[in-house]
Amino acid sequence: MAGRYPDLAGKGVLITGGGSGIGAALVAGFSAEGARVAFLDIAEAESRELVASLDGKVEHLPVYMKTDLRDIDALRAAVTHAAAALGGIGVLVNNAARDDRHDFESVEPDYWDENHAVNLRHHFFAAQAVAPHMRAGGGGAIVGFSSIAYLLNMGELPAYATAKAGIVGLTKSLAGRLGPDNIRVNAILPGMVLTERQKRLWVDGDAAAEGIARQCLKRSLLAEDMVGPCLFLASDASAAITAQTLIVDGGML
Repeated sequence: MAGRYPDLAGKGVLITGGGSGIGAALVAGFSAEGARVAFLDIAEAESRELVASLDGKVEHLPVYMKTDLRDIDALRAAVTHAAAALGGIGVLVNNAARDDRHDFESVEPDYWDENHAVNLRHHFFAAQAVAPHMRAGGGGAIVGFSSIAYLLNMGELPAYATAKAGIVGLTKSLAGRLGPDNIRVNAILPGMVLTERQKRLWVDGDAAAEGIARQCLKRSLLAEDMVGPCLFLASDASAAITAQTLIVDGGML
């Protein structure tokens, strides 16, 4: 149990990239709080499996909407649909990302733009689309997911690292713009979270052990470890917190 935040019960929560990994843990976590959750993801099979796994376990079954976040018109339509389905949106969690490795010498402009469309651009346009619904409800909370990757001098993902750094800058700017509307904007910077995708593509046993050795906490970080911090930043428990970043890395930095 990540914690109890009674003010989240019945609140409309929209999560991007909610079908797997950290996003799936967030969908389950907010649903367990009694929130009305909608999530956007391009991966239909995984997303529908997640909804089925929560059937009978939560008060409000999450609503899945297949959405390609690179398509801003589709994203805007999904936000409108989600607001109608949930009775408003009080929380936006910008989680969707793809940390593909890429070689510095081989990156072309099309790849750079595609990477940022997946990892950064939708953060802004989702916030832009959600803001009117939050204003109508008297305020809200936006939580973006950045990463400590841009702080680690990792040479194998320059476009991704730049996007994740950009999320921090966007968080600060949006907090300044939306604060007068009682909309808070914060970001979480996860460390080395061992999702199934990470284990399949990037992190073998040796790499996991090396990461743990650099952490103060000597265990692997799991997707569920991101739920409590996100619930806190979305809830009234953090009512005076905005324009901030929260590193959740087991003490690697």
